[in-house]
Amino acid sequence: MSDQNLEHNVLEHLARDFLIERRRTRRWGIFFRLATLAVAGLVLLVALAAVGSRDRACLDQCSGLVEVRGELEAGGRASAERINAGLREAFKHRGIKGVILRINSPGGSPVQAGQVYDEVRRLRALHPDIPVHAVVEEMAASGGYYIAAAADQIHVDKASIVGSIGVIMDGFGFTGTMERLGVERRVLSAGENKAFLDPFLPVKPGQQVFVQGMLDDVHGQFIAAVKAGRGARLKESPELFSGLVWNGNRAIELGLADALGSLDSVAREVIKAEDIVDFTPEDNIADRVARKFGAALGGEIVLRMRREALLWR
Repeated sequence: MSDQNLEHNVLEHLARDFLIERRRTRRWGIFFRLATLAVAGLVLLVALAAVGSRDRACLDQCSGLVEVRGELEAGGRASAERINAGLREAFKHRGIKGVILRINSPGGSPVQAGQVYDEVRRLRALHPDIPVHAVVEEMAASGGYYIAAAADQIHVDKASIVGSIGVIMDGFGFTGTMERLGVERRVLSAGENKAFLDPFLPVKPGQQVFVQGMLDDVHGQFIAAVKAGRGARLKESPELFSGLVWNGNRAIELGLADALGSLDSVAREVIKAEDIVDFTPEDNIADRVARKFGAALGGEIVLRMRREALLWR
């Protein structure tokens, strides 16, 4: 091997070693930068969590807030589990002078509504010195109103939608369509009425009577709950429990609501504790920042990996 070739090979090995070392240095640099970023993020989350915990501190006398927002459904934002947890937390918190249920819900599951109703009544009985006020924003309909009826008083805006005291089970029937298309529906079941809600089968008269009786039973439970909650304030009329809705002003006339009011006005003028502490169980600021931080960190890692992949080619 000539001296020239030897020199060329040495330089090639040195250049390769230099590139390998540079890549290692770059990877460790990325690792330490990301580790530093992660530690800084954790410190920030701890600080935010501390701030979030102070959000529920009541220094003197306060009004506790629990939101009922959206459709009532198990596992959802407006589930009985979440709402009741917030209510229990509010009632046991020192300094709470009254609890406000701020409602903006079209209804949903009668089971979820009934569980919240029962819990409000139970907590009121355990803490007779802490009143519960329902404040309706855009809507407290069906199950939303079911919950409101458990409160000591219901406050509405003049344009709020209130009522819909009824029960519904809806669906579609495709039997005529199936016949026109020449499609045969085949269902195998054990039990004479097992498939009675199948939309591709006609509803038998006996099955319809059964379902109607079940709906009437649930409707009766709804009516009994409203009467128990509202008492003599209700102005009995044939339409009151028909499923109709009314605006806030008309709801007050019918005894479905007590007065006009908002969250702030009820806390300030009715409960006499204008400082409001939110006990609604939801993602706190630390959780929200953590998700954003995690997404940003993940994006940064992917971006760095792509850049390194390009550099290593």
